[in-house]
Amino acid sequence: MRLILLGGPGAGKGTQANYIKEKYQIPQISTGDMLRAAVKAGTELGKKAKGFMDSGGLVPDDVIIGLVKERIKEPDCQKGFLFDGFPRTIPQADAMKAAGVPIDAVVEIDVPDEEIIKRMSGRRAHLASGRTYHVIFNPPKVEGKDDVTGEPLVQRDDDKEETVRKRLEVYHQQTEPLVAYYKEWGSSGEAGAPKHVRIVGVGKVDGIRDAVFTALDAMK
Repeated sequence: MRLILLGGPGAGKGTQANYIKEKYQIPQISTGDMLRAAVKAGTELGKKAKGFMDSGGLVPDDVIIGLVKERIKEPDCQKGFLFDGFPRTIPQADAMKAAGVPIDAVVEIDVPDEEIIKRMSGRRAHLASGRTYHVIFNPPKVEGKDDVTGEPLVQRDDDKEETVRKRLEVYHQQTEPLVAYYKEWGSSGEAGAPKHVRIVGVGKVDGIRDAVFTALDAMK
């Protein structure tokens, strides 16, 4: 199972990624983890990446793709892998395709913007303990107070509506075009073209998980 997971911020990708990697026994690969590991290991590409990171620049796509190709050769990727947060742009997807990185399916968790805003802007946190609540889905016993300490809960900056709207804007501009890219490639009939799987990411978490599993199992 060689997969790419797509979806907006707050669409529930992290939760579904955990289910997928457990069921199919595949590692979840994020570019951040991959970069840190390569830098730590001091590989040739790791040194290159470190140079860009130290100077505050973005690591170029060719270096990232090189790291991806190295990473998927490792023993834990024998049964496959799950890319989360990569590729982020069409040029990265093109580079992956040109490098012959094999992908079986692209799973899109589709959630409307307003639902994402409701989910994220309703989050409240007790920073000292890390306990989190939601004003609608998981409210504290007393509004605005932590259940255990009674201390006030806060809304993290990342969860504020204007921040969420900005993140969604970036997603729609940069990453959402990948959905059309993979859909088109998937329906082209080309050898090695990945299947596009669209999952409605609204409803109970278990229901969404089961829909993902059903779609992926049907491909085997």
